[in-house]
Amino acid sequence: MDMLGSSTQCRVLQCFQCEGDTEYYCNTCKHDLCLQCKEEHVINLNTIDHDVVIYREKYENIPKQEACVMHPYRMYEMYCSSCELPACFQCKEHRKHRVLDIRTSYKTNRQQHREIIHNIRSNIIYERCYLLNGIKSNIKNCPVEVSESLVEAAMKAQRLKNLIDTVICDIKIKQKSFMMHRLNQQNEIMKRHLSYIENYDNRFEQLAKTPVKFLLFLKKTHVLNMLSKIKGTPNLTHHTLLSVTEEIKLDDVIRLLSEVQIIETVRKIPKNEDLLYLLSSPMLLGSVTVTGVERLTHICHVISDKAWVSDMDNIMLINTEGDTLYHLTGLNVSELLCVHTVNLTGELIYIDWYGNINTLSKDNKTQSTLKHKSEIWEPRCVFCSPSNGDLLVVNYRDDPIEMANLTRYNDKGRLIQMVQNNNRGQILYRRPMCITENRNGDVIVSDDDRVVVTERGGRHRFSYTGPPLGFVGLAPLGICTDVMSHILVCDDNTSSVHMIDKDGHFLSLILTQEQGIARPVSLSYDDKTHLLWVGTWRNNRICVYRYIGRKGI
Repeated sequence: MDMLGSSTQCRVLQCFQCEGDTEYYCNTCKHDLCLQCKEEHVINLNTIDHDVVIYREKYENIPKQEACVMHPYRMYEMYCSSCELPACFQCKEHRKHRVLDIRTSYKTNRQQHREIIHNIRSNIIYERCYLLNGIKSNIKNCPVEVSESLVEAAMKAQRLKNLIDTVICDIKIKQKSFMMHRLNQQNEIMKRHLSYIENYDNRFEQLAKTPVKFLLFLKKTHVLNMLSKIKGTPNLTHHTLLSVTEEIKLDDVIRLLSEVQIIETVRKIPKNEDLLYLLSSPMLLGSVTVTGVERLTHICHVISDKAWVSDMDNIMLINTEGDTLYHLTGLNVSELLCVHTVNLTGELIYIDWYGNINTLSKDNKTQSTLKHKSEIWEPRCVFCSPSNGDLLVVNYRDDPIEMANLTRYNDKGRLIQMVQNNNRGQILYRRPMCITENRNGDVIVSDDDRVVVTERGGRHRFSYTGPPLGFVGLAPLGICTDVMSHILVCDDNTSSVHMIDKDGHFLSLILTQEQGIARPVSLSYDDKTHLLWVGTWRNNRICVYRYIGRKGI
């Protein structure tokens, strides 16, 4: 008899890509994933923005009730926001504090941490793995590099020894030559001196019995001078050889030669050039037609599935299906392009019909005026710096002459900078169309027939007027920058998108009419997915392209 009863087969869910056991679920593409495929799914740029959860979160299960530690017969039902502790109704110490329903608090906090977890899975782990591989490679190459360094050190030590030997030999030769020359001179001097003395001695003996001759000899030889020469010793310098004044100790030599300082340089941070690369040609991933607009003029990207777009009368928040989620009307901003931006807190900042700069709260319920229109200048472009939250505004006037300036305001609305002329006092901007900021802090403005780039301090760096050869002229409209500090420019003359580097060198026409683009007018780059959103003027379509790929780890 089978004491265990009939055997029951249990089917384990498998990953949709491999035979691994399902542990995760993608809410975006509705696929079961194993651990390995989940890790690849969250770092792949095509699926980096997908919502991946552990499999049990696929279903809306009621959270498990947990017993209170202090009162085991009661369940936790509240969360004290003051003490940041769960509590039951018997926990009297929290009664005067601000308490929330524990399930509501759980859902709110878990949702807040989803973005952090998503960033950890899709970016931080990827970057750390890149650094880890680099460390492993360094460990592998370290013995070879150390050996090469030792060989190089030995060669340098030999060179130093050769130099010392050369110096000693040189000293030896020069010292010997110098001293022999000087001693030979002294020898000649002493010989002449002795000859003079001996001559006097001989004459004195020879004229001993001839008084007249002796007296005449003294007269001729100037006896006083002769006596001073005989008594005086020739001026001879004393020479010594080179000597070491201090004893050289072996311990001192070892200490000096062993003082090798190992200095830490910059902190290891993976560069975007190490993690990303440019595709040979951009790939069109999809497109959407924006309804309810006359001419699409500007895209301001918010998150991966939503974006603010505008025409000459409206600003709308749309999703990737083209549905309008929010609508602002009555702008009447004529030919202006870059009339709205989003700040660091998610608020919309836009130029209204009167030329005021307004803000719309993140929940789209509250509007307020940030800056009233000037009597002299009309704001044409706005952009919020993603690095520090500064608001960049390009203003325009045509009386008495056509000119423009760039103003910078801090997050409190205080004017901190105004740029109008270049280093030689010439006007920088004439008819600005769009503004953005690069990763290196440069401010980029598309003007009448060129793109003007200034550094953060306001100094003019360069102006881009098109490719170096065979170009008819630039008519720049929308602009943006990517994570690799490339500058992308819509050119209305050739209906194309130019890519230049951060120093103004032309790289390529990344999108052209031959690739199906129809008069691009606005650009927006998604930092998270590295996708390029391109708005077209003729058919009010937004096309999404991938031109940057992620390197494998």
